[in-house]
Order: sequence, then structure tokens, then C-alpha cells
Amino acid sequence: MTDATVTASAAPSAASTPARSAFADMWDQFRAHKGGVIGLFTFTFILLAVYIGPYIHTVAPNKIDIRAKNQWPSLAHPFGTDNLGKDMLAQVLAGGRISLAVGITAMLLALFLGTLVGVLSGYFRRLDGPLMRLTDLFLALPLLPLLLVIIMLFRDTLRAAFGPETGIFILIVFVIGITSWMHTARIVRGDVLAVKSQEFVLAARSSGIREYRIILRHILPNVLSSIMVSATLGIASAIITESALSFLGLGFPSDFPTWGRLLFDGANFLQLTPSRVLWPGLAISLTVLSVNYMGDAIRDALDPRAVRR
Repeated sequence: MTDATVTASAAPSAASTPARSAFADMWDQFRAHKGGVIGLFTFTFILLAVYIGPYIHTVAPNKIDIRAKNQWPSLAHPFGTDNLGKDMLAQVLAGGRISLAVGITAMLLALFLGTLVGVLSGYFRRLDGPLMRLTDLFLALPLLPLLLVIIMLFRDTLRAAFGPETGIFILIVFVIGITSWMHTARIVRGDVLAVKSQEFVLAARSSGIREYRIILRHILPNVLSSIMVSATLGIASAIITESALSFLGLGFPSDFPTWGRLLFDGANFLQLTPSRVLWPGLAISLTVLSVNYMGDAIRDALDPRAVRR
């Protein structure tokens, strides 16, 4: 057999092997992180439970049944009842929808502000100083007293303008969002400083492409990994902050349950029915842990040095 025959017979087999996509490589790297896979399944289960669970467990979260108050878990009430006879499972499911909505919305706001400040600071040298000093100012502020002051000042105004539920939701999301963007801004700024000195960015700039097009087409795609990791960690941070505010009694009203509000309401009945604190606390812990593990797995999957090609 000649060399030409060997080359010709080897060519079809090489051509028949499909090229692996970057997404497939990242998914393989993500699956190699056992904690990330467990976190993904746990977070997916929590999402399905809080959004599909009310169609299966059809008890209204605010239904009062005094005859069934302070009950332990049973077949009729799997998570027990509170001091007014409200079903705890229904309240945990309803509170999960609110807590996750607050966490995701506040994360998006913080991510937008952090990415905007980080990109502008890293790409435009004249804006670097003022924006980083603004970031340092926000980092130096005592966040919890600041949150309490803002909520006390604007809570009644927003309640009167948008209603008790929508007004508090807007206020909580805004307060968490504007106090959580600083770390994202610093991370994105560092990545932008590294990317903008690359040859392809210099070539795009020398070809006369406008600055905003360079940022959108060349800078942002190369810092997307840091943004996605910040997004996952931001959800966990926002859920914890909302739970802390609700636990202090400064969050949503008592008839609008969140996981933090359920903890606040059940603290006085801890010795009588400890399950009132157990279930919302467990939901918060599992959600935060699963999101944190997912963030670690996403960071490893998007690291070009860790991807096996």
C-alpha cells in the first residue's frame, strides 16, 4: 500500500470526527465539578418546587385555621402549622417565590451597575480614578445601617405610591442592588485592563471602529466569565440580605411571606414548634449553598487554562 493510499484512507476518518464546540468543553468541565452538579440539581429542584409546588399542594398560604394552630408535621400539613393555623409548606413555597424574585432582580441590578462601572473604569483611563474612588466610597460605607436608614426613610412613601407589596419589593431590590455592585466592578475592571491591551483590541482601535462597538464586540465577550460568576454569587448574597432585613422586621409585611419573614415570625415559637424555623432556614441554606457551588463550577468551566481540548 502506497503512502497516497494511506493518506486517502485516513482522510475520511479524520473528517468524520465532529469538532467539539466550546459549549461542550465547558459543560464537560462543569460536570467534572461534583459540587457544581449537585448544586445545579438542588437549585433546579428548589425552583421547580416553589413555582410548580403550589399547583400540587393547593392550600392557600394565608388560610387561617385556628383549630389546627401550632401543629407538628403531619400528612395534612407536611411542614406543620403556625400559631394561626396557616400551612407552613404553603408559606415556604410562597416565600420562596418572593425571595428568589428579590434575589434574581437585585442581582441583575447590581450586575448591570458593576459591569457598567467596571467597563468604563477599565477602558477609559480618564474615568478610572473617579469611578474607583466612588467604588471605594461605597465599600467604606457601613452597609447594614445604610440599608436600615434607606428603608425607614422611603418605606412609607413607596407603600403609598405602589401599594404595600409592590412598594416594599421595589425598595428592597433597589437597596440591595445599589449596595452590592462594588465587587463586580472591581473584578470586571481588572479583566478589562488585561483584555484592552491585547492585539485584537489594538487592531480594532487602529481600524477606526468606534469605542462603544469595541466594548460590545470585543471587551464584553472576553469578560463574560467573570460577570457570570459574579451573577451566581450575587443571587446568594441578595437572598441572604433580604432574609436579614425581613428577620429584623424591615422587609415585607407579615401577610406577604418570605423565608426571612418566616424566620422572624417563628423565632418566638421556637420551643413550641421548632419546625417553623427549621424549614425556611433550611431553604435559605440549600439555596445559598447550591448557588455558591454553581458559581465555583462555572468559574472552573470558563477558565481557559482548565478546559481540556
